[in-house]
Amino acid sequence: MSEKISAGDYRALVDAKPPRAQKYGAEATTVDGIRFDSKHEAARWAQLRLLERGGQISELRRQVALLLEGRDGPLKTRTGRAMRLTVDFAYLDHATGQTVYEDAKGMPTRDYEVRRAVAAAQGLEVVEV
Repeated sequence: MSEKISAGDYRALVDAKPPRAQKYGAEATTVDGIRFDSKHEAARWAQLRLLERGGQISELRRQVALLLEGRDGPLKTRTGRAMRLTVDFAYLDHATGQTVYEDAKGMPTRDYEVRRAVAAAQGLEVVEV
């Protein structure tokens, strides 16, 4: 005997997509109503929020784009767009008075390594946590 389902139920079954797995096995996590790509990144956000509440850091920001420039001006991608390195966090460290750029990396890619090296040549040090 065959089961019958409505057209709406069938569409819901067909349209339902399984959650997509992350390339390197990172598990998306939500903290403070913010979705993070990994548990590691979410945990670091929680640590930085505590440091901010304690007055050790300020101006905490997420997903900060750093424009990459060479000797002759902005670097361009193959499509002609300005090349950038997006770091997970940026904040002002009160102990040093400098802006700190952090990236919560589990598995650095070759593209990330190159962009980080260009940023370092510009004087923008990116700390991996």
